Amino acid sequence: MFSGRLPAAPPAGSPALLLIAHGSRDARHAATVEALVRRIRALRPALDVATAYLEFCAPRLPQVTERLAGAPAVAVPLLLNRAYHAKTDIPAALRASGADLPLADVLGPSPWLIAALERRLAEAGLDVESDAVRARTGIVLAAAGSSDPAAGRVTRALAAEWRRTRGWAGVEVAYAATAAAGHRVPGAVASLRGAGAERVAVAPYLLAPGLLPDRIAAAAGDADLVAGVLGDAPEIARLLLHRYDEARVGARSAVGQGLRRGA
Repeated sequence: MFSGRLPAAPPAGSPALLLIAHGSRDARHAATVEALVRRIRALRPALDVATAYLEFCAPRLPQVTERLAGAPAVAVPLLLNRAYHAKTDIPAALRASGADLPLADVLGPSPWLIAALERRLAEAGLDVESDAVRARTGIVLAAAGSSDPAAGRVTRALAAEWRRTRGWAGVEVAYAATAAAGHRVPGAVASLRGAGAERVAVAPYLLAPGLLPDRIAAAAGDADLVAGVLGDAPEIARLLLHRYDEARVGARSAVGQGLRRGA
C-alpha cells in the first residue's frame, strides 16, 4: 500500500491553510470536515487552519476571509476533481469575498486517494494486502459524477491506475448523480461479475456522508461489500497538506520571479 510521507513542516509564520468545503444540509458533512481539520492540526500543530463553506454550513467564506483580515493564507479546496465547483464556484467566491489568495489544486488524482480507498475497504473486511484476494475481487469506484467530461476522464484514469498498480480483478467507475453519463452501481457490479470477478466490493469515491453515499449504498445490494466514504482518513489529511505545500511554494516562487522582473 502507498506510504507517502509529507516533507518537513514549513517554517513558523507560514500562511494559514483555508480549507474550503462545499457544505451540506446533512450534519455529517460538517462533522467530517471538522474531523479532517483536527487531523491536519495534529500533523501540523503550528499551522493556522481555518474552514469556510460555500453554502448550507457556517462559517461562509466572506466571514472567514474577513477574520483573516489580509493575513497570508492559501485556499485549499476540499474537492476530489476539477469540475464546476473547482473551476467556477470557488474562484468566484474568493473574488466576491475580496480575497486574493493562492488556490491549491484539488485532491485528485493522487496515490494518497488510492491508499485511503483501500483503508476503507480493509475496515469493511476486505483483505486488501492479499494478492490472491485482490486478483479475485472487482471494485466499483462509486463517484458522485459530473457533467464535465474532463472530470470523468480523471476518475476513469484513477480507476485504471488502481487496477494496474494493485492487481484487482477489475475496477469499474460508477456514478451516483443522475446527470453523469456512465454506469450506475448495479450496472458496474454486473459488469465486474460478467468479467469473472468472484467478489465485488463498492468503494465510495466521496469525501463525506450524505445523499449520494446513501444512494450508492442503497444501490449496492448485489455487491459483497460496501466500504465507507473517504471521510477523515489520515491519507486525506496528508494530501490536503501536500496540496497546501505545493500552492504555498508555488506562490512564493511566483512572487520571487515578479520581484526579479521588477528589478
